[in-house]
Amino acid sequence: MSLRLLRPWVLLAALFVAGPAVAAVRVVTTVPDLAALTLAVGGDDVHVVSMARPGEDPHFVDAKPSLALDLSRADLLVLVGLDLEIGWLPPLLTGSRNARIQRGAPGWLDASTLVQVLERPTAPVDRSMGDIHPGGNPHYLHDPRRAGLVAEGIAVRLAAIDPVHAAAYRARTDAFRAALDAELLRWTEQAASLRGAPVVAWHRSWAYLADWLGFRIVAELEPKPGIPPTPAHVARVVGTARAENVRIVLQESYFPTTNGRAVAERAGARLVVVPGCTDVAAGQTYLQHVDALVVALVGGR
Repeated sequence: MSLRLLRPWVLLAALFVAGPAVAAVRVVTTVPDLAALTLAVGGDDVHVVSMARPGEDPHFVDAKPSLALDLSRADLLVLVGLDLEIGWLPPLLTGSRNARIQRGAPGWLDASTLVQVLERPTAPVDRSMGDIHPGGNPHYLHDPRRAGLVAEGIAVRLAAIDPVHAAAYRARTDAFRAALDAELLRWTEQAASLRGAPVVAWHRSWAYLADWLGFRIVAELEPKPGIPPTPAHVARVVGTARAENVRIVLQESYFPTTNGRAVAERAGARLVVVPGCTDVAAGQTYLQHVDALVVALVGGR
């Protein structure tokens, strides 16, 4: 097959096929998307572990002792931030006893500082409002434009920790950005029908994806973030979905599908259940993950 016929992310993967090598930097990320981005710019010069597994809700990761052991060996910790990991990361970080990756150290990288954050509350928040993040919506990795900025920030930090391989990190980052930019053009064209479309979501996860693709989230199945829906709330969502002529009900695969399916059936919509992150355990790249997400949203190829 001619290389011209391969998609950019396939070419990118081919660039970095290499033999066994000793990793220069040990990186722990809190979620698989960050692991995938780190691998894209770090290549064989990094060893990456994701604390959350693919298919696991990143709000509720099991704080196993093995994760503290991973942190104890890390040279760099990359986290989503905005309190996404507040329920499980702090005790693991304390238990790691690793000064290199504590807040403020060179090995601590809060990726939310690399992007423009949406939905920052303008008034005080409390637990009665549900799982509201005081610093803003933490689901920015659903927007590949912002993910590109995160990849660049990770590469800069890797180069600071491991200056011997700085040129390699820069070269991989340039290749990743070129592949990402090419795919952004294709994805935007492929998903043009979604612009302005009304969508029902389960959780407040999709603000950044909507910001990129231009669809409108008109209702959420959770009455408040993190609060399971009641029958009365589901009925209200059905009413909104019918009134808005909603054709997509969108949710991550780690949420139950019963209520989403009920809304979709009663509103004449399509239930779209997608993985919440890149399946790095299966070798999936971040670009492949976004590609699958776009395909699911537009209803197949």
